[in-house]
Parts: sequence; structure tokens; C-alpha cells
Amino acid sequence: MPLDESTVEWSETASPPIHVADLILHQQNIRSRGQAEYGENLSWNIWRVTADHTPQGSIAVARREVYAASSQLRRDVNGVPVGEPEQSKRGDGPIPCVDDIIVKAAIHPGIGIARIGDGKTEFFIGPEVTEPAPERPGFYRDSAGALKRQAARFRIYGLNAAGQIVRELTANNANIKWTAHLANKKAQWYQFQAALDIPDAVNMSVPRRNPDIPFSGRWVLAIDPGPRTISGASTSGGPEHAFDSGKFKDTVVPLGEIQTDEAGRLLVLGGTGQSASPSGAPVYNSADPNSFNNANDWYDDTSDGPITAEVTIQGRPIPVDPAWVVVAPPNYAPDIIGWRTMYDLLVDVYTATGWIPVPEHVSFSAHVLPVLKRLSNLQWVNKGFAAMFGAGGPMNFEDPAFIEKLAYTEGPNKPRDPYRELRQTLLNAFRPRNTAVSEPRTWPWIYGDAFGSFSANSPLNDLALPDLQAYFLRQWVDGKFISDRDPAAKPPQTLDQVPLAGRPAMLDQAALHFCLADAFHPGCEMTWPVRHSSMYTAPFRLRPRPASDPEPNYGNNLNAQNVEQVNGPLYAQSPGDITRWMALPWQGDTAFCRSGYDPEYDPYLPMFWAARVPNQVLTEQDYQIVIDTTLPLQTRIAALNHREQWLRSLTGSVSQQMIQMIAEFGKMGVVEARPGVMGDPLFPEVLYVETLTQERFEALRVHAARLMVEAPTAPESRARQAGWESEEQLAEFRSVRVRHRS
Repeated sequence: MPLDESTVEWSETASPPIHVADLILHQQNIRSRGQAEYGENLSWNIWRVTADHTPQGSIAVARREVYAASSQLRRDVNGVPVGEPEQSKRGDGPIPCVDDIIVKAAIHPGIGIARIGDGKTEFFIGPEVTEPAPERPGFYRDSAGALKRQAARFRIYGLNAAGQIVRELTANNANIKWTAHLANKKAQWYQFQAALDIPDAVNMSVPRRNPDIPFSGRWVLAIDPGPRTISGASTSGGPEHAFDSGKFKDTVVPLGEIQTDEAGRLLVLGGTGQSASPSGAPVYNSADPNSFNNANDWYDDTSDGPITAEVTIQGRPIPVDPAWVVVAPPNYAPDIIGWRTMYDLLVDVYTATGWIPVPEHVSFSAHVLPVLKRLSNLQWVNKGFAAMFGAGGPMNFEDPAFIEKLAYTEGPNKPRDPYRELRQTLLNAFRPRNTAVSEPRTWPWIYGDAFGSFSANSPLNDLALPDLQAYFLRQWVDGKFISDRDPAAKPPQTLDQVPLAGRPAMLDQAALHFCLADAFHPGCEMTWPVRHSSMYTAPFRLRPRPASDPEPNYGNNLNAQNVEQVNGPLYAQSPGDITRWMALPWQGDTAFCRSGYDPEYDPYLPMFWAARVPNQVLTEQDYQIVIDTTLPLQTRIAALNHREQWLRSLTGSVSQQMIQMIAEFGKMGVVEARPGVMGDPLFPEVLYVETLTQERFEALRVHAARLMVEAPTAPESRARQAGWESEEQLAEFRSVRVRHRS
């Protein structure tokens, strides 16, 4: 086996390889600043070794001459003198340099959320971090008691050639012209009956809304005022910034307006909750069950559309990644987080496509605790969740002592893991993804996409544990997680507290953190199409449809086959294409997204969207009892555990209740944070209480007094109209009211 005869094949049988060592070559970042020049000027030669390691063989001898000659020639051509380094290079790579040359920019959040309200002038800006400080009680109403609109604020961040954040671009350091285009296409689109991408819907075919209008004339059903542009700082007012020229047939329907803040960032405000029928058509026809969510000759003023910007820096144009805004219904429980957020869902989508890597290490605080803790957070909007996961409940995931057990890991000074079976038991309590039966008793107690539209035995009637969350919990059960819980840690409460490099991602997450992913029937802000990766060009970037590429005609009916056709509705999007899948008008669905539809099983569980539209709430009266330490302890505990129906003011038939919600959605209670009881483990230190206007409070008081007199002899239908499903509930209601009155 000679070293200087390359044509002689070595026999590994005659001379088997001997394992000497493992050589680990760490990956280098060849694109880092200065790395190319550094490598170009190196003089590399295998003969620069000690005598013991002198290369052997004819090839090595040839290389000795060639390497030296080529190195000399390269240095001469590049004008670099020959020399040895005076000091060693840092072992951790090139010294980092800041490349502050902006070559492109991106708008964040990629998907922004605005919300309607009946307030005409006052508004607030939507959350820009995932754990903002709770607002003071009454913050969400204006001085007249109207519900404020939530504005979506968009920012632009400049990036260098490596895609690193250089700085935020504002009116102070760049010329920015924003363009927003809102539209509402609900009446022009197809009915919502169920999500068309689930197995149960394989044979479903849904007709158009307003089917009497032919395809050639259906443009009159789309409320599309066209794009609006704005620039400068603190710009507001003026018809050129209002989306007030779109029409439903011959009726003008304003969709909101745009403004800029003091730094020139874009503010998008949606409609004021106007829903109506120009012809006075019924909002619900009891003879046609599919008319629910699909009212013909009706419009509302939710909307959505693209956000773009033209940016120049010192006269140099910069390409900008666009964004999208969705104008959604109000959030009646602003501090309550859904069990699975829209952000969680989209991360599931993007990890499945490979756009976002699955975390290499499972974090208890980031990946595991939210899956559990949000069950307890829902205690403030659903009585069933309060009984199991609330304060004093058997599974209170906000109890520090309980959390300490769940975060336990083995260590050098810790005994063998005593809590693995506890973790396994908790995982077993969740509904598996591949279940073949309808099982409402497993967690989470949330309806699935199929509920209300298909067989009572469908496994999709209840929400299952998503794949990514299931992976996190499985790793946690097996002890393969980082126990990084820090009770003293304080998350950022404002965007300024987030490092610059993390702000765009925080904006993307925060906007969708307060939106719900389930159940898509149809949902609160967006619905089932968003779980298809074809809708996006990159994480949190919806794929825009060019104006030169009009959407094809899918026929009179939409089904599971044509909905997924190439270049179809699950591909590029135009203004109004996201919200068109939602209920029409939105108030009807909000009035009936309730819980406990089978009271023989449970009057409160499962539930739909209680984190945005509460089911049962802690009232102001009960709150005052809870915090009154002069009252008997059992009286205070009873008040904490009693919850009123949030929709208790709606009475009459389905159609009548929908009309009431349309007229009075701004008067519904808002669940807000209030000071709790400090230093008492029986009571939370922060309580979330229904806040009402004085007018609505007095109306409900009169309504309750009347019900207390009439309920014992009223028919069952009257009790159901009042939101009370059983004699037991009515008895509870009467006893509570007697206690409150006394």
C-alpha cells in the first residue's frame, strides 16, 4: 500500500482501518462580513507542519510546489503583501460587524388585526406584545359608553443584505407612502355551512349567497371602495383616507379609514358595526337552516385587504414586503387567551411545510405551560372550565406549587423523577389527533370543525390535540425538556422592551396571539382556508393576487374538489377574500357561539369561542362580594364560583336575538382585569370581571327581577331564551338574586 503510487488500490481486508479519533469540523458562516476576503488572502499549505507530520507521496510533493506558486500569484494579483499574521485570529469566527446598509424592508405585523366598535372617533391600538399590561376598567369604551374600535398599527423595518434588522423606518428617517385596500365580499361569496377541507365535507356542495343575482352582475354585492394612500406623520381625516365609497347594491357602506401616528406608522381602523338589509329581508329564515350565517340581501362592515408601502431613503427606493389587515368583530375578553391561538395554528402550518423548524429543544415555559395554563385562563369566560381549572379547582394550572411539580426534572442533586406519571396522566386527558369517535369528555372541552353540520358521532365534533402541541407534550412526558420556569421573569409589556432584532417577530405573534384558531365553524377572525400553506408566500405573508389575474368563476356551487383547484380560492388573495368566508352578518354568529348545546351532558361544556365571545362571566355584583373580606368566607367562595350567562340580555326567537345583537353589540359586557384578593390562596390576585355600561347594568337588573318573578311558572322556552337551561340553573339564579338583593 504505497503512499506515492495513486494508481495502486489499497486493500482494507489486508489493512483494516483503525479508529483513531473523531474529527469535528464546525460549520462556518461563509457569508459573514469579511469572511470571503479573509479566505481569499490565506496562504494554505499542507507542508506547514512539524517533521513528524511531513506529507508523504508524490502527490503531496507536487502540491507543495503548486500551492506555494498559486498563493504567490494570487497575492500579487490582489496586491496583498506576503506576511505572517502578527496575532492569532479569534477562534469564534470573524469579529461581528454591523452592516447598516438597508437594501430592503418589511411591514410588520405580516397579518394585522383591527376590530370594529360602535365608537365613532375614539379608538385604541391592538396588542403589540403577547403579554401587555391589562388596561384600566372601562378603557375599551369611549366617554359616551360606546365600544372603541381597535386599530391595527403597521411598522416598517429596514434589513441589510443578510436579512438582519437595521432599524425601524419612520417619517423621521425615510419617505414612506402607505397604501391600504379594504373590501367586503361576503354577500358575493358562497355560503358558510362547514369547513370544506375536512373529511366529513367530502360530499358537501354549498351554493352562493344571494343566488338570484347572476354571475355577471354580482359585482354589486362586493363593497369595494378601492385603495387609499397616506403619508407623513400624524395624518388623519379627509375623504381621501376614508373607505367610504364602496356600495352594497345602491347602499353606501363605510368600511373605516386610515391614519398615521406621530412617527408615520400606518393605523387602519375598520367599520362601526353597521349590518343591515336594504330591503328589510329577514336575518334568519327558520324554514331554511342554511340561512343562519348566510342572510341574503344583508351586508356588514367587516373587511380585509393588503397593506403596501413605497419607501425611499435619501432618494433611493427600497423594496418592501407587503402585509395584510383583517377587520374582525370585537374582542369582548381582551386579556383572555384562547387554548389554541391563530399564531399557534400558523406555526403548525409553517413547520409542516419546512418554513419554520421544529424547536430543537422543548421549553417548559414556552411550549408546555401555555398548553396547560390556558385551560385555567378560560375560567373567566366559561363556568365548566372554572369548575375544573379555575381557582380552587382540582387542575388549577396557575397554582405555583402545581406548576413546580410539572416543571420538575432530574438533576445531580435531585432524586429520580417522581412526577412522570402525573405528566403522563395529563397527556392522556387530551383528545388524541387520530381518535375515531366523538368523545366530549377529553380535553380541551372545545367544539371541533364538524360540530353542528355532520354526524353526532364524528370524531371532528371536538377539537383534538394538534400535532406540534402533541409533540411538545410527548417530549415533556418523557422528560426531554428544558425546565426553564422562572417565577420572577417578567415578559415585555411594551414593544420598546423587546430588543430591536426581536420586534418584527413579536409584532407578527402578538397580532395573532389574541385571535382564535378553533373551532372553524366558521370562527371569530379568520377561518379554515388559513391553514393551507398555498395561501402564503412566506410565514405570515398572505399571497396577493395581482389585479391583472382575476379570480376564476367556480360555478354556482363550491365543494371540496373545486375549492382546492390550482389558482383557486386557497391560493392568491384579493381584498375581501379572507373575511368572505365568515358569517353574514357577523353579529348573528356571535350571538349563538355558545356552550353546552347538550345540557343533558353538561350545561356549560363543550364551548365554541369563549375567549373572544364569553359564555359565563363573573359579574360586578359577585366581584364586590368576593373582595369584601367582612363577608363570610363561604359567601365569597360562592360568589367567585357563580357565573352569569354573558348573553342573558338576548331574548326571543333566534331571529329576534340576532337583531338584538346587531342593534346592541356595543352594549355587551367586556371582561376586564380587576384587583383581586392579595395573600389569600383561595382567591386569585387578579379577577376578570364583566364590565357594563350603567344603562345596560340597569336594564339587566330589571330583566333579572322580572325573570325572578316569572321563571318559576314560565315555560321551558322562556327559560332558554333567558339563557338558563334547567330547573337547577333557575333555582341557582333565584337564590343568587335573592342574596344579591338582600
